Amino acid sequence: MAKYTPQELADTLKEGLLSFPVTSFDANLQFDEENYRKHLAWQASFPVAGLFAAGGTGEGFSLTPAESEQVVRTAVDEVGGRVPVLASAGGSTAQAIENAKAAEAAGAEGILLLPPYLTEADQDGLTEHVSAVCGATSLGVIIYNRANAIYKDTTVATLADRHQNLIGFKDGVGDLEHDARVYAKLGDRLFYLGGLPTAETFALPLLQLGMSTYSSAMYNFAPQFALDFYQDVRNNDRVAVNKKLNDFVIPYLDIRDRVKGYAVSIVKAGLEAIGRPAGPVRPPLQKLNEKDFADLKALIATIS
Repeated sequence: MAKYTPQELADTLKEGLLSFPVTSFDANLQFDEENYRKHLAWQASFPVAGLFAAGGTGEGFSLTPAESEQVVRTAVDEVGGRVPVLASAGGSTAQAIENAKAAEAAGAEGILLLPPYLTEADQDGLTEHVSAVCGATSLGVIIYNRANAIYKDTTVATLADRHQNLIGFKDGVGDLEHDARVYAKLGDRLFYLGGLPTAETFALPLLQLGMSTYSSAMYNFAPQFALDFYQDVRNNDRVAVNKKLNDFVIPYLDIRDRVKGYAVSIVKAGLEAIGRPAGPVRPPLQKLNEKDFADLKALIATIS
């Protein structure tokens, strides 16, 4: 039984920083539950508003359905009493429904609904996809606007009218006009979060469009820095935000952009750099090479 109603969950998530914990693997690329629990306990010891288990930074795309359920159950068991734990639902509509039901059974508080697998769809098809998932669970559902799931403002409004448990809109595209249209149409009916890679880069301008929060990957290895950055954003402190961008975030982006797939790999490398390793990444991702890792470790030392 969820501890939060969908609206209570939305009210909680929109007022704090969100993050996607990495999923720990052992040397054989199997789920390392003991290490994952240690990471979650550390993450939950800071005032984060919500943790998304088995999400993108958690390499959810490489997990089997059974593994995903195990990861979510472990997260709920370890930190569910301290911070809301949300899960992801993806793949086909049928698979997303199974993910949502499994997450609810595991005790998760909400669902991030990923774009449907591979195929293109028009707005009517996306509407039915989201409706099917929302109708299959009592948990709060957040739709992820990216890739082949770009939801028009009118589509989001239709879904919000149809399903009270639709609570959030996560943007992974960065189309400012589109975001403005959605917020103008829906207002406070939903909460809005930034979901672009290394969301700190876009956090201040997106705040003006109603996105009061975002998902921080770097929170995994630099939680206090991430929380301080978020507070600067909420305070509209442009000077402090720009200083942190120039001193750390942009140099971090420069390392991240050297190789495709580093957006996740660099987070696990960050944990290794601070002495809290979470194991390797699974293929098709690759670990940072020696130079990139050395550069990252030196950069992290500047904020430690």
